[in-house]
Amino acid sequence: MQDKIIELITTQRDEGLKLLQQHYSGLVHYIVGNILQNKNDTEECINDIYLKVWKSIASYSPEKGKFSTWLTVISRNTALNYLKHKYRKHEELQADTAHSSSPEDAVLRRERSEELKRALSMLSFEERHIFYRKYYYLQRTAQIAAELGMTERAIEGRLYRLRKKLQKELGGDFR
Repeated sequence: MQDKIIELITTQRDEGLKLLQQHYSGLVHYIVGNILQNKNDTEECINDIYLKVWKSIASYSPEKGKFSTWLTVISRNTALNYLKHKYRKHEELQADTAHSSSPEDAVLRRERSEELKRALSMLSFEERHIFYRKYYYLQRTAQIAAELGMTERAIEGRLYRLRKKLQKELGGDFR
């Protein structure tokens, strides 16, 4: 089905957008709803996501990853950008730090990112799953606990141990 969706959107046929919404709206709502938590904002952001997919379908490459992963990244980033624009102070802080960034800072950020990816790959699937839900998808601990059939305290304990494990793997204070 995903190949048909990609083909229809690539050829700019409205049918592709309808199929995308039918098959992936649950995933998109799940991601955006956890970040924005306001129904009107969520709906507006989701419309923006579908428009971005429509305009940027040519950038999707099956060799780089699954379509659902590509859509997840677009959804998360669009929701976070929506949140940033909604809160101007946060945006101004981002602009200030962006201007003070040097090429050396960019290299350091890239290296840290690679170190973190390597450390995360050493975690079990369940640990990575909890980590991503909390720190990538920005889900509340209560929601993670409810959806995984665990207590909030158990999730908090696991997150604490995960942070300690990553801190040890990454050599202490990692920012």
